[in-house]
Amino acid sequence: MLVISSQKIRPRWMMRGFSSLAGAAMFVAPLLVLVMLWAIIVPLFQIDPRVFPSIGAVGAAAMDSIRDGTLINHVGASLLRVGLGTLIGVVTAVPLGIAMGVSPAVSTFLTPLFRFFSVLAGIAWIPIATLWFGYGFGAIIFVIFNAVFFVVAYNTLLGVSTIPHSLRNAAASLGAGRWSLLTQVLLPGALPNIVTGIRTGLGFAWRGLIAAEMIATNVGLGYMLFVARDFYRTEVIVLGMIVIGVLWLLIDRLVLVPLERSTIERWGMVRRA
Repeated sequence: MLVISSQKIRPRWMMRGFSSLAGAAMFVAPLLVLVMLWAIIVPLFQIDPRVFPSIGAVGAAAMDSIRDGTLINHVGASLLRVGLGTLIGVVTAVPLGIAMGVSPAVSTFLTPLFRFFSVLAGIAWIPIATLWFGYGFGAIIFVIFNAVFFVVAYNTLLGVSTIPHSLRNAAASLGAGRWSLLTQVLLPGALPNIVTGIRTGLGFAWRGLIAAEMIATNVGLGYMLFVARDFYRTEVIVLGMIVIGVLWLLIDRLVLVPLERSTIERWGMVRRA
């Protein structure tokens, strides 16, 4: 019986491994095709470097930026801002979302406002943010905060709303106080939606960050793109775009996707393969 069960289990692990490899291959393949087309088309048609650079020019710009430390400075500044702005947004949004979820009156009053401001989240706040906070760190953090706050709060509300009232009543009948109800029922039950909201909000946050850095600071990936544009340094512009895309993919695939999957699996919404 033990031999039979191990034979049944082994194919599952193998299938899971093959599935992960296949997923990674399907994800990387389009990017490799894009790079191949880039390597062929630019020299073949002798495209002006001021229109679009070659792979070699972008690689040389990357090496120069790494060697003199400018790329590290820009990346570090951008990661600090997006991390801090996202943290502030999540810490303030989750309690409000839970309050909206447990109080129909609060939810009814605030939901239209959240839908309205969700449209304005991020980039639309840049002009007024610079008036309120000036050009610098505060304005950028405020823009990122707005990009994350409304999305996470609304997803938290949805998460709390999906928790069956019978589960809340059962916890209360077993003597759970408000704190126990919050920490053992509401917050865990809403966690999958919260993580999904963070993942979505971070996408908006990166867009707001790059736009804000173009006009509100003198360091960061957005600033690097803006300055390169003034000097027709298309190789630096493309380098910055690649770095932004790679950073987002690494954060999303290595942190957010596994976190989202684990929270969904933990609370019984899907089964492990």
